[in-house]
Order: sequence, then C-alpha cells, then structure tokens
Amino acid sequence: MTPLDMQLEATLAKRRKIAKIRRLVVNPEGTIDFSSNDFLGLAYSQLLRDEFLQELHSMKYILGSTGSRLLDGNSKYVEDLEHKIAQFHKAEAALIFNSGFDANSGLFSTLPQKGDIIIYDELVHASVHEGMRMSRASHRLPFKHSDIDDLKRILEKVVPMRDKNVFIAVETVYSMDGDVAPLQDIVDLLKYYWPHRDNGYLVVDEAHGTGVYGKHGRGVVNQLGLEKDVFARLHTFSKALASNGAVILGSKTLREYLINYARPLIYSTFMPYSSLALIKCAYSILGSGQTEPIQDHLKIIIQRFRDTIRLPVGTLLASSSPIQGVVLNGNEAVRALAGYLNRKGFIVKPICSPTVPKGQERVRICLHGHNTLEQVDSLVASINMFFDESDNPIVMSSENTIVASRL
Repeated sequence: MTPLDMQLEATLAKRRKIAKIRRLVVNPEGTIDFSSNDFLGLAYSQLLRDEFLQELHSMKYILGSTGSRLLDGNSKYVEDLEHKIAQFHKAEAALIFNSGFDANSGLFSTLPQKGDIIIYDELVHASVHEGMRMSRASHRLPFKHSDIDDLKRILEKVVPMRDKNVFIAVETVYSMDGDVAPLQDIVDLLKYYWPHRDNGYLVVDEAHGTGVYGKHGRGVVNQLGLEKDVFARLHTFSKALASNGAVILGSKTLREYLINYARPLIYSTFMPYSSLALIKCAYSILGSGQTEPIQDHLKIIIQRFRDTIRLPVGTLLASSSPIQGVVLNGNEAVRALAGYLNRKGFIVKPICSPTVPKGQERVRICLHGHNTLEQVDSLVASINMFFDESDNPIVMSSENTIVASRL
C-alpha cells in the first residue's frame, strides 16, 4: 500500500466509524423493487425491448459514438430525435446530453452571465449545485423548500438590480421528498415582478416528473400549461424512460449557446447510437399513449399505500408522487427499517446523512407501474409490523415513543 493509499484508507476509516460509508450493492434476485426510479416499469417492458431490438435491426448507423458531439459524434439521427423530443414537449428546440448531471452542470455553469443572480430551492439536485459553483453568478441564494413567502422575500431584495438576470432553479418532483413544486405560484411571482419578462427566468428540472405527469407523460410543466413561462427545462431519460441521458429544452438560441459553451457536451464522447435508439423507442411508446394506463395505475397504488400505512405523526413524507418516504431520526434507525424490509424480500434503500440533512434520514420508497396492489399491501403490512414491534430498540426510545422526525 502506497503512502497515498494509506491516507485514503484513513479517510475512509473515519467515514466507516461514523456509519456513513457508501457501498455498491447488487440487489438479490427474486426481490420486489420498491427502490428504483423505473416509475413506469419500462425497464421490465417486453414492448420496449421488442421495439428497441427492431430499431437496432433496422437502423443503418453504427452502434458506437466515434467522438464528441462537435467532432464525429453528431448525426442526422440524433438531430431528428431532438426535433421529435422538442415537438413532444412543446418546446422550440432540444439538446441531448450524456446524463442529467452533465445537462444541469453544463446549463448552470454557462447560462448565468457575469454578475447574474441564481435563486434556488434548497433541495435542488447536486448537479445544479455543481453548475452554480462554476458559474459567473455573483449571488447564489437558496430559499426554503417550496416556500413561496421565502422566495418572495428574496425577490424583493434582488428585483431592484434591474441590470442583472435572475434565474429561479427548481425541480417539479423532488427526488428525496417526492413532493411537487408550487410551479404555478412561482410563475405568478415572476410575472408580478417582471411583467414584461425582461430579467426573471425560470429553469425547471423535470427529472422525476417525466413520464409520470402530464398527458402522455410530458411532465408537470405540460400538465399545468406553463411551457411558455419556463425558460429552460431538463428531462432525463434514465428514470421513467428506462434509458440514459437527458435533454435541455428551450429556445434555438439557448441550444446554440450551449453547443458553444457547455463543457460537458463539448469535451465528452457522445452517447452511442444504441442509447439514442432506446431513447427514441421510449418516446415512441410515450407518444402512442400506451403508458397512460400505467400512469393511472400509479395513482391507484400511491393512494392505496398512503391510505393503508400506519405511522407515527410526521414520519410519512407528504408526497402524492411515486416517491414516498418513512422518516426516522438517525442513520441507524433507517438502516434498521430498510434491513427489516430487505429481509422480507422488498428492495428499499436507507437514505442517510449527509445525503439528506441530519435528523431527516429516511427509507426511500418508490412505487412503479410494475408493482401490483398485492405487493403494495404486503409492503405496507411489513412496515406496519415493524412499527408495531414495540420491543425494537432501534424504533423505540427509552420513553417508549417512536423516534421520528417531522420534516
């Protein structure tokens, strides 16, 4: 072991000691998925598999990428796909990135001009933070999660700076809490402060809303009819669409600007044609309306989960999306619940600090189009049973009350 390896091992040992070590795990076969972001169940879909194999068989392009988008990685195939995706989401233009992280970091590191201001929901994705950190923005100001009054308080301070652009960064469905942003209220605020749309711009991350919300799964922005009120949107393909990559939707000028300045796009080998083919097939299935019954099924099992679960007050996240969560106080507590459910045959994962703030640790539960009512009932019964076992030292405090945290 080299001296550097010894330093790295010492750092890892510190993380192990405080029970915050991260590990790669392989889910056992035969278990029931209540963890992945495969909200529509398309990763299991024979229909998507058949369309994908047929597309690969019929396409005249090679399978690999051969280079970055600006060198040899571009093609008529991807430009046609971007045009179709833009039409589907009712946007002027689209630009595909290798991942949602690349798309967000590329957008937020380049879009703000020197001295501009970014106001962001405190729970936005890490990729947004990465982009903001590298940006030329003079101020990066968080507001309390989905708190319109707090956002208004900050806007009151920055609106007088009329010569600066102000960007509001939010998600539609938040990845850890599962709640939906008050998007219409945010749009109304921007219209109040910038009635001529001269300096205030809304940027929306639809990563967890894609496929689940809106007609044919177009997202929350489409469901609310706010396409013209959002400057830029991000949709990922790696969750409900069972693919990989992401797309930025916006104006043709924004697309050209990102091609010229977004370093993750410029300096990365582009995704292979096989990935583009899978994205194309996923959108074909969305556009055909074949996923709408799955969206309806999701609503049913989400309601069933929330109606039948029995938890201490403040323990269940306030979410109407497929992302649900049981909040306990401390990494040890959430690991105990997750381990209990894993042994019962359910794939769920503990989300520990520092991924979420200390005191807000939770077992994250995702419901999917491939989950049945019977599976949901079985999961709920197991969770209820865990909390009914009053002699469980992880769950119960010395005062014999549930150790739980209200968000």
